[in-house]
Amino acid sequence: MHARAHHRPRIVVVGAGFAGYQAARRLLRRSRGAADVVVVNPTDYFLYLPLLPEVAGGVIDPRAISVPLQDTLPGVRLVLGEVDGVDTAARTVSYAGPEGERGTLGYHRLVLAAGSVNKLLPIPGVAENAHGFRGIPEALYLRDHLVRQVELADETDDPAERAARMTFVVVGAGYTGTEVTAQGQLLTADIAARHPRLRGTPPRWLLLDTADQVLPGMHARMSEAAERVLRGRGIDVHLGTSVREATADGVRLTDDRFVPSRTLVWCVGVRPDPLVEQAGLPTDEGRLRVDAHLNVPGHPEIFGCGDGAAVPDLHRPARYTALTAQHAIRQGRLVADNIAASYGIGQPRRYRHRDLGFVVDLGGWQAAADPLHVPLSGPLARAVTRGYHLAALPANRLRTATDWLITAVSARPGVQLGLVEGQAVPLDTGAPQVPAAQRSG
Repeated sequence: MHARAHHRPRIVVVGAGFAGYQAARRLLRRSRGAADVVVVNPTDYFLYLPLLPEVAGGVIDPRAISVPLQDTLPGVRLVLGEVDGVDTAARTVSYAGPEGERGTLGYHRLVLAAGSVNKLLPIPGVAENAHGFRGIPEALYLRDHLVRQVELADETDDPAERAARMTFVVVGAGYTGTEVTAQGQLLTADIAARHPRLRGTPPRWLLLDTADQVLPGMHARMSEAAERVLRGRGIDVHLGTSVREATADGVRLTDDRFVPSRTLVWCVGVRPDPLVEQAGLPTDEGRLRVDAHLNVPGHPEIFGCGDGAAVPDLHRPARYTALTAQHAIRQGRLVADNIAASYGIGQPRRYRHRDLGFVVDLGGWQAAADPLHVPLSGPLARAVTRGYHLAALPANRLRTATDWLITAVSARPGVQLGLVEGQAVPLDTGAPQVPAAQRSG
Protein backbone atom coordinates (compact mmCIF):
# COMPACT_ATOMS: atom_id res chain seq x y z
CA MET A 1 0.00 0.00 0.00
CA HIS A 2 2.20 2.70 -1.32
CA ALA A 3 1.01 6.08 -0.09
CA ARG A 4 2.43 9.00 1.79
CA ALA A 5 1.64 9.00 5.50
CA HIS A 6 -0.64 12.05 5.33
CA HIS A 7 -2.58 10.56 2.43
CA ARG A 8 -2.95 7.07 3.83
CA PRO A 9 -6.04 5.23 2.63
CA ARG A 10 -8.69 4.46 5.21
CA ILE A 11 -10.03 0.92 5.34
CA VAL A 12 -13.24 0.62 7.35
CA VAL A 13 -14.25 -2.77 8.74
CA VAL A 14 -17.87 -3.00 9.87
CA GLY A 15 -18.22 -5.60 12.60
CA ALA A 16 -15.71 -7.42 14.80
CA GLY A 17 -17.09 -10.92 14.73
CA PHE A 18 -15.02 -13.80 13.38
CA ALA A 19 -14.81 -12.36 9.86
CA GLY A 20 -14.30 -8.70 10.76
CA TYR A 21 -11.80 -9.44 13.51
CA GLN A 22 -9.66 -11.62 11.26
CA ALA A 23 -9.88 -9.08 8.42
CA ALA A 24 -8.68 -6.25 10.67
CA ARG A 25 -5.92 -8.37 12.17
CA ARG A 26 -4.58 -9.39 8.79
CA LEU A 27 -4.93 -5.87 7.34
CA LEU A 28 -2.69 -4.53 10.09
CA ARG A 29 0.00 -7.00 9.10
CA ARG A 30 -0.36 -6.50 5.37
CA SER A 31 -0.53 -2.70 5.44
CA ARG A 32 2.48 -2.26 7.77
CA GLY A 33 1.21 1.12 8.86
CA ALA A 34 0.59 2.43 5.31
CA ALA A 35 -3.20 2.47 5.81
CA ASP A 36 -5.59 3.53 8.57
CA VAL A 37 -7.64 0.52 9.64
CA VAL A 38 -10.88 1.49 11.40
CA VAL A 39 -13.20 -1.05 13.04
CA VAL A 40 -16.79 -0.05 13.82
CA ASN A 41 -18.37 -2.37 16.37
CA PRO A 42 -21.01 -2.08 19.11
CA THR A 43 -18.62 -3.52 21.73
CA ASP A 44 -14.94 -3.11 22.48
CA TYR A 45 -14.31 -6.85 22.28
CA PHE A 46 -14.44 -9.78 19.88
CA LEU A 47 -16.79 -12.43 21.25
CA TYR A 48 -15.71 -16.04 20.87
CA LEU A 49 -19.23 -17.36 20.32
CA PRO A 50 -18.58 -21.14 20.41
CA LEU A 51 -17.94 -20.99 24.16
CA LEU A 52 -20.98 -18.84 24.97
CA PRO A 53 -23.03 -21.87 26.15
CA GLU A 54 -20.35 -22.48 28.77
CA VAL A 55 -20.90 -18.96 30.08
CA ALA A 56 -24.64 -19.66 30.37
CA GLY A 57 -23.82 -22.98 32.05
CA GLY A 58 -21.62 -21.36 34.69
CA VAL A 59 -18.46 -23.07 33.43
CA ILE A 60 -16.38 -20.06 32.42
CA ASP A 61 -16.30 -16.35 33.17
CA PRO A 62 -17.57 -14.15 30.30
CA ARG A 63 -14.25 -12.29 30.28
CA ALA A 64 -12.59 -15.46 29.05
CA ILE A 65 -14.35 -15.24 25.69
CA SER A 66 -14.30 -11.43 25.42
CA VAL A 67 -11.14 -10.60 23.48
CA PRO A 68 -10.25 -6.88 23.86
CA LEU A 69 -9.96 -5.22 20.47
CA GLN A 70 -7.55 -2.49 21.57
CA ASP A 71 -5.15 -5.00 23.15
CA THR A 72 -5.17 -7.57 20.36
CA LEU A 73 -5.45 -5.20 17.39
CA PRO A 74 -2.81 -2.58 18.22
CA GLY A 75 -2.88 0.15 15.63
CA VAL A 76 -6.56 -0.23 14.79
CA ARG A 77 -8.85 2.70 15.47
CA LEU A 78 -11.96 1.44 17.24
CA VAL A 79 -15.24 3.30 16.78
CA LEU A 80 -17.99 2.14 19.14
CA GLY A 81 -21.30 2.08 17.30
CA GLU A 82 -23.59 0.29 14.89
CA VAL A 83 -23.43 1.13 11.21
CA ASP A 84 -26.93 1.72 9.86
CA GLY A 85 -26.24 3.26 6.46
CA VAL A 86 -23.83 3.09 3.53
CA ASP A 87 -23.52 5.88 0.96
CA THR A 88 -21.69 4.24 -1.91
CA ALA A 89 -21.57 7.46 -3.98
CA ALA A 90 -19.95 9.51 -1.20
CA ARG A 91 -18.04 6.47 0.10
CA THR A 92 -19.18 6.97 3.67
CA VAL A 93 -20.85 4.90 6.36
CA SER A 94 -23.15 6.35 9.02
CA TYR A 95 -23.41 4.93 12.50
CA ALA A 96 -25.15 5.38 15.84
CA GLY A 97 -22.95 5.48 18.92
CA PRO A 98 -23.67 3.74 22.24
CA GLU A 99 -25.23 6.88 23.75
CA GLY A 100 -27.27 7.88 20.72
CA GLU A 101 -24.69 10.10 19.06
CA ARG A 102 -24.45 10.05 15.26
CA GLY A 103 -21.34 9.91 13.12
CA THR A 104 -20.05 9.28 9.61
CA LEU A 105 -16.81 7.80 8.34
CA GLY A 106 -15.32 8.05 4.88
CA TYR A 107 -13.63 5.00 3.41
CA HIS A 108 -11.29 4.08 0.59
CA ARG A 109 -12.03 0.39 1.06
CA LEU A 110 -14.99 -1.01 2.97
CA VAL A 111 -15.41 -4.45 4.54
CA LEU A 112 -18.99 -5.35 5.47
CA ALA A 113 -18.78 -8.06 8.12
CA ALA A 114 -21.75 -7.16 10.31
CA GLY A 115 -22.65 -10.83 10.84
CA SER A 116 -26.08 -12.07 11.83
CA VAL A 117 -28.90 -11.68 14.35
CA ASN A 118 -31.55 -13.97 15.81
CA LYS A 119 -33.89 -15.51 13.27
CA LEU A 120 -37.51 -14.91 14.22
CA LEU A 121 -40.44 -16.94 12.93
CA PRO A 122 -44.06 -15.73 12.93
CA ILE A 123 -45.08 -17.88 15.89
CA PRO A 124 -47.45 -16.27 18.40
CA GLY A 125 -45.82 -15.35 21.69
CA VAL A 126 -42.23 -16.25 20.79
CA ALA A 127 -40.87 -12.70 20.56
CA GLU A 128 -42.44 -11.84 23.92
CA ASN A 129 -41.63 -15.01 25.88
CA ALA A 130 -38.50 -16.63 24.41
CA HIS A 131 -34.89 -16.02 25.36
CA GLY A 132 -32.46 -15.43 22.52
CA PHE A 133 -28.84 -16.52 22.62
CA ARG A 134 -26.43 -14.34 20.65
CA GLY A 135 -24.26 -12.46 23.12
CA ILE A 136 -22.92 -12.13 26.66
CA PRO A 137 -25.98 -10.21 27.98
CA GLU A 138 -28.22 -13.04 26.79
CA ALA A 139 -25.98 -15.78 28.18
CA LEU A 140 -25.70 -14.15 31.60
CA TYR A 141 -29.40 -13.38 31.62
CA LEU A 142 -30.23 -17.01 30.79
CA ARG A 143 -27.91 -18.26 33.52
CA ASP A 144 -29.59 -15.98 36.08
CA HIS A 145 -32.99 -17.09 34.85
CA LEU A 146 -32.15 -20.79 35.20
CA VAL A 147 -30.82 -20.30 38.73
CA ARG A 148 -33.91 -18.29 39.67
CA GLN A 149 -36.31 -20.93 38.36
CA VAL A 150 -34.69 -23.65 40.46
CA GLU A 151 -34.75 -21.44 43.55
CA LEU A 152 -38.40 -20.47 43.01
CA ALA A 153 -39.28 -24.12 42.43
CA ASP A 154 -37.76 -24.92 45.80
CA GLU A 155 -39.73 -22.10 47.41
CA THR A 156 -43.21 -23.06 46.21
CA ASP A 157 -45.45 -25.74 47.72
CA ASP A 158 -47.56 -26.02 44.55
CA PRO A 159 -46.53 -29.22 42.71
CA ALA A 160 -47.74 -27.90 39.35
CA GLU A 161 -45.81 -24.66 39.64
CA ARG A 162 -42.73 -26.52 40.82
CA ALA A 163 -42.86 -28.86 37.82
CA ALA A 164 -43.34 -25.93 35.42
CA ARG A 165 -40.40 -24.00 36.85
CA MET A 166 -38.24 -27.11 36.60
CA THR A 167 -39.13 -27.62 32.91
CA PHE A 168 -36.88 -25.98 30.32
CA VAL A 169 -37.61 -25.92 26.58
CA VAL A 170 -34.99 -25.27 23.87
CA VAL A 171 -36.01 -24.87 20.23
CA GLY A 172 -33.34 -25.68 17.66
CA ALA A 173 -31.01 -28.69 17.80
CA GLY A 174 -28.14 -27.16 15.87
CA TYR A 175 -24.79 -26.38 17.48
CA THR A 176 -26.05 -23.65 19.77
CA GLY A 177 -29.26 -25.33 20.86
CA THR A 178 -27.56 -28.65 21.50
CA GLU A 179 -24.77 -27.09 23.56
CA VAL A 180 -27.11 -24.78 25.49
CA THR A 181 -29.28 -27.78 26.37
CA ALA A 182 -26.29 -29.87 27.45
CA GLN A 183 -24.75 -27.13 29.59
CA GLY A 184 -28.08 -25.93 30.98
CA GLN A 185 -29.09 -29.42 32.07
CA LEU A 186 -25.83 -29.89 33.97
CA LEU A 187 -26.16 -26.47 35.62
CA THR A 188 -29.75 -26.96 36.79
CA ALA A 189 -29.05 -30.51 37.97
CA ASP A 190 -26.06 -29.24 39.96
CA ILE A 191 -28.07 -26.45 41.59
CA ALA A 192 -31.14 -28.62 42.22
CA ALA A 193 -28.96 -31.15 44.05
CA ARG A 194 -28.31 -28.45 46.71
CA HIS A 195 -32.05 -28.12 47.40
CA PRO A 196 -33.36 -31.12 49.38
CA ARG A 197 -37.00 -30.18 48.70
CA LEU A 198 -36.42 -30.76 44.97
CA ARG A 199 -35.30 -34.37 45.22
CA GLY A 200 -38.56 -35.61 43.78
CA THR A 201 -38.61 -33.04 40.97
CA PRO A 202 -35.46 -33.27 38.84
CA PRO A 203 -34.96 -30.67 36.09
CA ARG A 204 -36.69 -31.63 32.85
CA TRP A 205 -35.16 -30.43 29.58
CA LEU A 206 -36.80 -30.65 26.16
CA LEU A 207 -34.89 -30.11 22.91
CA LEU A 208 -37.10 -29.54 19.87
CA ASP A 209 -36.31 -29.40 16.16
CA THR A 210 -38.29 -29.85 12.96
CA ALA A 211 -35.38 -31.81 11.48
CA ASP A 212 -35.09 -35.58 11.71
CA GLN A 213 -31.80 -35.55 13.62
CA VAL A 214 -29.86 -33.61 16.21
CA LEU A 215 -27.22 -31.39 14.58
CA PRO A 216 -29.01 -31.24 11.20
CA GLY A 217 -26.68 -31.43 8.25
CA MET A 218 -23.86 -33.08 10.17
CA HIS A 219 -22.57 -36.61 9.69
CA ALA A 220 -24.99 -39.18 11.08
CA ARG A 221 -22.40 -40.65 13.47
CA MET A 222 -21.75 -37.24 15.02
CA SER A 223 -25.47 -36.60 15.33
CA GLU A 224 -26.11 -40.00 16.87
CA ALA A 225 -23.30 -39.53 19.41
CA ALA A 226 -24.71 -36.19 20.53
CA GLU A 227 -28.27 -37.51 20.78
CA ARG A 228 -27.09 -40.54 22.75
CA VAL A 229 -25.40 -38.31 25.34
CA LEU A 230 -28.43 -36.02 25.65
CA ARG A 231 -30.92 -38.85 26.04
CA GLY A 232 -28.57 -40.57 28.49
CA ARG A 233 -28.89 -37.54 30.76
CA GLY A 234 -32.66 -37.72 30.64
CA ILE A 235 -33.14 -34.91 28.13
CA ASP A 236 -36.29 -35.29 26.02
CA VAL A 237 -35.28 -34.91 22.38
CA HIS A 238 -38.32 -34.30 20.16
CA LEU A 239 -37.49 -34.34 16.45
CA GLY A 240 -39.97 -33.28 13.79
CA THR A 241 -41.50 -31.03 16.44
CA SER A 242 -41.48 -27.31 17.19
CA VAL A 243 -43.50 -24.64 18.99
CA ARG A 244 -46.93 -23.54 17.74
CA GLU A 245 -47.50 -20.90 20.42
CA ALA A 246 -45.61 -19.55 23.42
CA THR A 247 -47.14 -18.04 26.56
CA ALA A 248 -45.83 -16.94 29.92
CA ASP A 249 -47.05 -20.27 31.35
CA GLY A 250 -45.71 -22.69 28.75
CA VAL A 251 -45.55 -23.69 25.11
CA ARG A 252 -47.99 -25.37 22.74
CA LEU A 253 -46.11 -27.80 20.50
CA THR A 254 -46.87 -28.54 16.88
CA ASP A 255 -48.27 -31.94 17.91
CA ASP A 256 -50.78 -29.98 20.04
CA ARG A 257 -49.30 -30.94 23.41
CA PHE A 258 -49.01 -28.16 26.00
CA VAL A 259 -45.85 -28.12 28.10
CA PRO A 260 -46.10 -26.00 31.27
CA SER A 261 -42.80 -24.12 31.58
CA ARG A 262 -41.33 -20.75 32.48
CA THR A 263 -38.34 -21.13 30.15
CA LEU A 264 -38.20 -21.08 26.35
CA VAL A 265 -34.78 -20.69 24.70
CA TRP A 266 -34.81 -19.82 21.00
CA CYS A 267 -31.91 -21.26 18.97
CA VAL A 268 -33.51 -21.84 15.58
CA GLY A 269 -30.83 -20.08 13.60
CA VAL A 270 -29.76 -16.66 12.41
CA ARG A 271 -30.45 -14.16 9.64
CA PRO A 272 -28.13 -11.53 8.15
CA ASP A 273 -27.78 -8.29 10.06
CA PRO A 274 -30.40 -5.73 8.88
CA LEU A 275 -27.55 -3.53 7.64
CA VAL A 276 -27.26 -5.82 4.60
CA GLU A 277 -30.70 -4.78 3.37
CA GLN A 278 -30.28 -1.14 4.44
CA ALA A 279 -27.04 -0.71 2.50
CA GLY A 280 -28.89 -0.71 -0.82
CA LEU A 281 -26.42 -3.18 -2.32
CA PRO A 282 -27.39 -6.35 -4.23
CA THR A 283 -28.40 -9.30 -2.05
CA ASP A 284 -29.12 -13.00 -2.45
CA GLU A 285 -31.23 -14.82 0.13
CA GLY A 286 -30.91 -11.76 2.35
CA ARG A 287 -27.10 -11.85 2.25
CA LEU A 288 -24.79 -9.37 0.55
CA ARG A 289 -23.95 -10.57 -2.96
CA VAL A 290 -20.21 -11.00 -3.51
CA ASP A 291 -18.11 -12.80 -6.09
CA ALA A 292 -15.54 -15.49 -5.42
CA HIS A 293 -13.01 -12.77 -4.54
CA LEU A 294 -15.47 -11.54 -1.85
CA ASN A 295 -15.95 -8.33 -3.82
CA VAL A 296 -19.37 -6.68 -4.30
CA PRO A 297 -20.13 -6.64 -8.08
CA GLY A 298 -19.91 -3.12 -9.48
CA HIS A 299 -18.16 -1.83 -6.35
CA PRO A 300 -14.48 -2.79 -6.42
CA GLU A 301 -13.95 -0.82 -3.20
CA ILE A 302 -16.49 -2.85 -1.15
CA PHE A 303 -15.97 -6.37 0.19
CA GLY A 304 -18.21 -8.69 2.18
CA CYS A 305 -17.51 -11.71 4.34
CA GLY A 306 -18.96 -13.77 7.17
CA ASP A 307 -22.60 -14.59 7.91
CA GLY A 308 -23.92 -11.54 6.09
CA ALA A 309 -22.27 -12.35 2.75
CA ALA A 310 -23.51 -14.73 0.06
CA VAL A 311 -20.14 -16.24 -0.80
CA PRO A 312 -20.17 -18.67 -3.76
CA ASP A 313 -19.20 -22.19 -2.77
CA LEU A 314 -16.82 -23.23 -5.52
CA HIS A 315 -17.14 -26.87 -4.45
CA ARG A 316 -20.94 -26.79 -4.82
CA PRO A 317 -22.02 -24.80 -7.88
CA ALA A 318 -25.00 -22.45 -7.46
CA ARG A 319 -24.79 -22.69 -3.66
CA TYR A 320 -23.32 -20.46 -0.96
CA THR A 321 -20.96 -21.25 1.88
CA ALA A 322 -22.58 -22.14 5.21
CA LEU A 323 -22.87 -19.73 8.12
CA THR A 324 -20.03 -21.09 10.25
CA ALA A 325 -17.11 -19.61 12.17
CA GLN A 326 -14.75 -21.70 10.05
CA HIS A 327 -15.87 -19.92 6.88
CA ALA A 328 -15.97 -16.50 8.54
CA ILE A 329 -12.39 -16.76 9.78
CA ARG A 330 -11.02 -17.78 6.40
CA GLN A 331 -13.10 -15.24 4.50
CA GLY A 332 -11.92 -12.45 6.78
CA ARG A 333 -8.31 -13.32 6.11
CA LEU A 334 -8.87 -13.55 2.37
CA VAL A 335 -10.63 -10.18 2.30
CA ALA A 336 -7.53 -8.61 3.84
CA ASP A 337 -5.28 -10.29 1.29
CA ASN A 338 -7.48 -9.20 -1.61
CA ILE A 339 -7.63 -5.63 -0.33
CA ALA A 340 -3.85 -5.65 -0.17
CA ALA A 341 -3.83 -6.99 -3.74
CA SER A 342 -6.02 -4.06 -4.80
CA TYR A 343 -3.16 -1.81 -3.70
CA GLY A 344 -0.59 -3.84 -5.62
CA ILE A 345 0.57 -6.17 -2.85
CA GLY A 346 0.16 -9.77 -4.00
CA GLN A 347 -2.46 -11.24 -6.30
CA PRO A 348 -6.21 -11.53 -5.65
CA ARG A 349 -7.44 -15.03 -4.88
CA ARG A 350 -10.83 -16.72 -4.98
CA TYR A 351 -12.34 -18.18 -1.84
CA ARG A 352 -11.90 -21.92 -1.66
CA HIS A 353 -12.21 -23.97 1.48
CA ARG A 354 -11.56 -27.43 2.80
CA ASP A 355 -13.81 -28.67 5.57
CA LEU A 356 -11.67 -29.50 8.62
CA GLY A 357 -14.51 -31.03 10.62
CA PHE A 358 -16.61 -29.81 13.53
CA VAL A 359 -16.72 -30.05 17.31
CA VAL A 360 -19.69 -29.94 19.69
CA ASP A 361 -19.17 -29.60 23.44
CA LEU A 362 -21.73 -31.57 25.46
CA GLY A 363 -20.45 -30.68 28.92
CA GLY A 364 -18.89 -32.88 31.58
CA TRP A 365 -16.53 -35.29 29.86
CA GLN A 366 -18.65 -35.58 26.76
CA ALA A 367 -18.35 -34.11 23.26
CA ALA A 368 -18.81 -35.08 19.62
CA ALA A 369 -16.21 -34.24 17.00
CA ASP A 370 -15.06 -35.22 13.53
CA PRO A 371 -11.60 -33.67 13.05
CA LEU A 372 -10.52 -34.27 9.46
CA HIS A 373 -13.73 -36.34 9.20
CA VAL A 374 -12.65 -38.89 11.81
CA PRO A 375 -15.72 -39.36 14.06
CA LEU A 376 -14.98 -39.16 17.78
CA SER A 377 -17.07 -39.13 20.94
CA GLY A 378 -16.60 -39.24 24.70
CA PRO A 379 -13.50 -38.00 26.57
CA LEU A 380 -11.27 -38.13 23.47
CA ALA A 381 -13.68 -35.89 21.56
CA ARG A 382 -13.79 -33.67 24.63
CA ALA A 383 -10.00 -33.28 24.59
CA VAL A 384 -10.04 -32.50 20.86
CA THR A 385 -12.86 -29.98 21.32
CA ARG A 386 -11.12 -28.10 24.10
CA GLY A 387 -7.81 -28.19 22.28
CA TYR A 388 -9.48 -26.72 19.21
CA HIS A 389 -11.07 -23.89 21.19
CA LEU A 390 -7.83 -23.01 22.96
CA ALA A 391 -6.03 -22.89 19.62
CA ALA A 392 -8.78 -20.77 18.01
CA LEU A 393 -9.04 -18.25 20.86
CA PRO A 394 -6.99 -15.15 19.94
CA ALA A 395 -6.33 -14.43 23.66
CA ASN A 396 -7.37 -15.37 27.21
CA ARG A 397 -6.29 -19.00 26.82
CA LEU A 398 -4.89 -19.28 30.36
CA ARG A 399 -8.03 -17.73 31.87
CA THR A 400 -10.23 -20.16 29.91
CA ALA A 401 -8.18 -23.23 30.84
CA THR A 402 -8.18 -22.16 34.49
CA ASP A 403 -11.97 -21.80 34.50
CA TRP A 404 -12.29 -25.29 32.99
CA LEU A 405 -10.04 -26.72 35.69
CA ILE A 406 -11.91 -25.00 38.52
CA THR A 407 -15.27 -26.24 37.23
CA ALA A 408 -13.90 -29.78 36.87
CA VAL A 409 -13.02 -29.96 40.58
CA SER A 410 -15.83 -27.89 42.10
CA ALA A 411 -19.53 -27.18 41.75
CA ARG A 412 -20.83 -24.60 39.31
CA PRO A 413 -21.69 -21.27 40.96
CA GLY A 414 -25.34 -21.31 41.97
CA VAL A 415 -26.09 -17.68 42.74
CA GLN A 416 -27.88 -15.03 40.72
CA LEU A 417 -26.06 -11.92 39.52
CA GLY A 418 -29.14 -9.71 39.67
CA LEU A 419 -29.61 -9.51 35.91
CA VAL A 420 -33.15 -10.87 35.64
CA GLU A 421 -35.54 -7.93 35.60
CA GLY A 422 -38.65 -8.67 33.60
CA GLN A 423 -37.94 -9.37 29.92
CA ALA A 424 -34.39 -8.03 30.23
CA VAL A 425 -33.06 -9.25 26.90
CA PRO A 426 -35.73 -9.29 24.19
CA LEU A 427 -35.35 -11.91 21.49
CA ASP A 428 -35.76 -9.53 18.57
CA THR A 429 -32.79 -7.30 19.38
CA GLY A 430 -30.56 -9.06 21.89
CA ALA A 431 -29.95 -5.67 23.51
CA PRO A 432 -30.44 -5.43 27.28
CA GLN A 433 -33.37 -3.27 28.28
CA VAL A 434 -32.34 -1.74 31.61
CA PRO A 435 -35.14 -0.26 33.72
CA ALA A 436 -35.04 3.53 34.04
CA ALA A 437 -34.50 3.29 37.80
CA GLN A 438 -31.30 1.30 37.27
CA ARG A 439 -30.07 3.62 34.53
CA SER A 440 -30.38 6.67 36.78
CA GLY A 441 -28.90 4.98 39.83
